[in-house]
Amino acid sequence: MAGMTETPHPLYDRHAETLNRALTAITERGYWSAYPESPSPRVYGETAAADGKAAFEAYLGRDFPLDQPGDGDTVATEASPFGVALDVRYPHAGADQLVAAATAALPAWRDAGPQARVGVCLEILDRLHKNVFELANAVQFTSGQAFVMAFQAGGAHALDRALEAVAYAYAEMTRHPGTAGWEKAAGKGDPLRMSKTFHVVPRGVALVIGCNTFPTWNSYPGLFASLATGNPVVVKPHPRAVLPLAITVKYARQVLAEAGFDPNLVQLAPEAAGEKLASTLALHPAVRIVDFTGSTEYGDWLEANARQAAVYTEKAGLNTVVIDSTDDFAGMCRNLGFTLTLYSGQMCTTSQNLLIPRDGIETDQGHKSFDEVAAGIAGAVAKLTADPARGVELTGAIVNDGVLERLEEVTKVGEPVLESRAVAHPSFPDAVVRTPTVVKLDAGDTATYSREWFGPISFAIATDSTAHSLEILRSTVGEKGALTAGVYSTDEAVLYAAEAAAIDAGVHLSCNLTGGVFVNQSAAFSDFHGSGANPAANSALTDGAYVANRFRIVQSRRHV
Repeated sequence: MAGMTETPHPLYDRHAETLNRALTAITERGYWSAYPESPSPRVYGETAAADGKAAFEAYLGRDFPLDQPGDGDTVATEASPFGVALDVRYPHAGADQLVAAATAALPAWRDAGPQARVGVCLEILDRLHKNVFELANAVQFTSGQAFVMAFQAGGAHALDRALEAVAYAYAEMTRHPGTAGWEKAAGKGDPLRMSKTFHVVPRGVALVIGCNTFPTWNSYPGLFASLATGNPVVVKPHPRAVLPLAITVKYARQVLAEAGFDPNLVQLAPEAAGEKLASTLALHPAVRIVDFTGSTEYGDWLEANARQAAVYTEKAGLNTVVIDSTDDFAGMCRNLGFTLTLYSGQMCTTSQNLLIPRDGIETDQGHKSFDEVAAGIAGAVAKLTADPARGVELTGAIVNDGVLERLEEVTKVGEPVLESRAVAHPSFPDAVVRTPTVVKLDAGDTATYSREWFGPISFAIATDSTAHSLEILRSTVGEKGALTAGVYSTDEAVLYAAEAAAIDAGVHLSCNLTGGVFVNQSAAFSDFHGSGANPAANSALTDGAYVANRFRIVQSRRHV
């Protein structure tokens, strides 16, 4: 077994430039992307879009081509929010089968060393990028995202987040030398001399539990952080979004086999209805890492019960915007309107609670009352969704019935500024599309706005003052968590106070966004997603803490 000093692997050499650029990017935190986010033919070639769509359609109504251990059964659980029949059948396996195959694959992967593992991971990302249109179609039709968003978030940005995790993993694994000479004076005699070898030792089998809304973007960091650090990965997709991760596993296994490794280092674990395979795997004694994105309830359960594993969760919270004043009222309304409309608010980063002084705010258009501020934001949403053909390219479709139930429930609280409405999708007649709703509440309606209403639902909340708004931000985010916070103010003292509140609450803050940057978007290599400092997530995508506990250093030493 080699230590951390090793002969470069051919795949490492092939992708060394990309890795080095990513290592620079995570240090500098400026803008950089390895994978172009525009699906333009000028970027990807004239036939790329059609070829990717054809590859996606070739999976529909068939057995998914995946050669991995199984019990002979297949499962088909997906239902597209666009109403398109998917009917893909995936090979099923039991927890013990999956874990046994993963465990057998671990030793050779561990012994290959960091450079070989990182080289293979970068080759997998390159293979996925070559098939990014196929991946984007799978994300679109399982998540309900419009195509461009699916291509960007589910394709290019997901690959960026994966590369970011690999870069952090490599940096942490190579922080120490592979070998060291040790010499200590020993009086008049010869000095004590030892040679020491330091081995990167993975924790064990890793489990990734995928989500319905962002099956790749949320799964790739954990998948590649674990794989790069030597852990075989079992990928358990959400039952309604299996195909994007099945495609991912397919190409990962191809690359692993081509590189001379056991393809069972990456396996798909689709579950039958009601099987609870995720929970069975999460509690398996051999599963030593769990990555999960989804509901607070299940994330809390994993943290409390998967005691044998290092558990990384991204859950949910009360994303909040404090509105104090603005020198660009129209820009503020447009920006927030886009935030609330994008993917029908079905993002873990979308703002829910808009805190506005009941006496109104000062703007470049003069004083605006509370009602005028709420109407301005709602009006921007209405404008974006007025034309169905254009609106659906922003809203996408509703991901599941739980969102529809909350849209019905919210009609019984507060006073609507903008009501949600059903929209006929011009391309997919069976798509389930709903426009966002904005509802007025008072600061006293704590029971309503202190719970998460995932989906196209936001509240304009009348507070006593900006100071009161900041108190609410501190208390609600401190108790329930949040992934994003925003503030609008022309007063530097207010911006300072908002930043202090955000630091206390452990939430990332965006100030005075009026242009093309939105509070619910984060850029790989520059923005951290989640902080791990409030109840919405116990980890951040991506930092050193996210990868360093996925392996341990085990040393051996001998006298020279």
